Amino acid sequence: MSQTAVTRFAPSPTGFLHIGGARTALFNWLYARRHGGRMLLRIEDTDRERSTEAAIQAILDGLAWLGLSWDGEVVYQFSRADRHRAVVADMLARGAAYRCYATPDELAAMREEAKREGRPLRYDGRWRDRDPAEAPPGVSPAIRLRARTEGETVIADRVQGRVTWQNKDLDDLVLLRSDGNPTYMLAVVVDDHDMGVTDVIRGDDHLTNAARQTQIYDALGWDAPSWSHIPLIHGPDGAKLSKRHGALGIEAYRELGYLPAALRNYLVRLGWSHGNQEIFTDSEMVESFDLAQVGRSPARFDFAKLENLNGHYLRGTPGADLVERLDGRLPLRAPSRGRGPRFSPAVRDRRVAAMDGLKERAKTLVELLDSAYYLWVPGPLDLDAKAAALLDAPARDRILRLLPALADGEWSAERLEETVRAFAEAEGSKLGQVAQPLRAALTGRATSPGLFDVMTVLGRRETLARLAAQGPAAGVTERSRGAA
Repeated sequence: MSQTAVTRFAPSPTGFLHIGGARTALFNWLYARRHGGRMLLRIEDTDRERSTEAAIQAILDGLAWLGLSWDGEVVYQFSRADRHRAVVADMLARGAAYRCYATPDELAAMREEAKREGRPLRYDGRWRDRDPAEAPPGVSPAIRLRARTEGETVIADRVQGRVTWQNKDLDDLVLLRSDGNPTYMLAVVVDDHDMGVTDVIRGDDHLTNAARQTQIYDALGWDAPSWSHIPLIHGPDGAKLSKRHGALGIEAYRELGYLPAALRNYLVRLGWSHGNQEIFTDSEMVESFDLAQVGRSPARFDFAKLENLNGHYLRGTPGADLVERLDGRLPLRAPSRGRGPRFSPAVRDRRVAAMDGLKERAKTLVELLDSAYYLWVPGPLDLDAKAAALLDAPARDRILRLLPALADGEWSAERLEETVRAFAEAEGSKLGQVAQPLRAALTGRATSPGLFDVMTVLGRRETLARLAAQGPAAGVTERSRGAA
């Protein structure tokens, strides 16, 4: 490439970082890294009524959690308003822009006429060539671009191909509002130019904006960046993505228990492909990413596919790392000491040892946390409905009769299995009739990793204590709490 690639992610802080914005940020990040360049972050906060500090922070937090770092300081568009106004002053001086004194009533009349005639609203250029001396008193002018009225505006889009607009269909857009504030169209062009942006990668809902912005570039005598407009994300039914499909803020995916690496991997495959490969490390994404492989059709969001991919990443995450992530999701016990409860080294070791078995069944951190709760609960377990049903009176009696055999001998999965099998045979019972109540008593659930692995992880003392607690009185209390 003849120059260093510079991309930018430029969200408007009128809401949280949604899934489509996250994919746009990822594509910009990958392109910049692929070409040894930089990705910049610009907060487009010119809409002062709708922009909020909470939304800005949510965007920054969402990008950080997703693992997408930007280069340099964050640029805030509103803070550059003086620069935007200075550019317009130069355009006025050169005749590339003009003052428009159309009143709000006149503009409203234009809108009504266009609506009656069933055509798009287009400013009629009434002040394009009029003498400002004719301006009505008390009307502050807007500043409009003196756009070309003949010929075509053409962009060579790296995703959409060659796109053409007839200039007669593009009116003289507003650059400065009558209150002196710059419009989005102007600010984007000036900021991208000043920030040295070489490649604009964004959703195809901005495609028409590219025509408008190209006209501004031409009027200023600046080179336009390379354009890449990516199709939007749709739901699995092909309809525009909505909250029912998964159009949630990135924070929601974090709370639902997805891993950043899994979400990155899922997002990169929404609209981009590299052969039949589905699983990518970050380095593989960077090495492979190419805008030529971005399709023109909308991508379809599929929660089931995301869950399966997240399960793959859970299984590949070391147990100690999973425990650390789970700790961040647990309620506080000691607020002054940071997030998450404090565990003894023995309990922490127990939890790490159990992760290999637990993560095989879970697809999200929420599921993993629920299945792992038995590892640290200090008191009687809360039983789910199925576990409570397994621990009926005969099952509890059977557990108490088994205790002496379990208490003696080596504490290993092999020896424990032999003991339980021998007990079941002596009782004339099937193995499941003994093993399933044991599982319920030890974990509070009807499903878990292998029973004898669970017993090994819990250790002799904790296992025997939990089983000994299955007396009639405890059974009534726990079953009623579990049913509730």
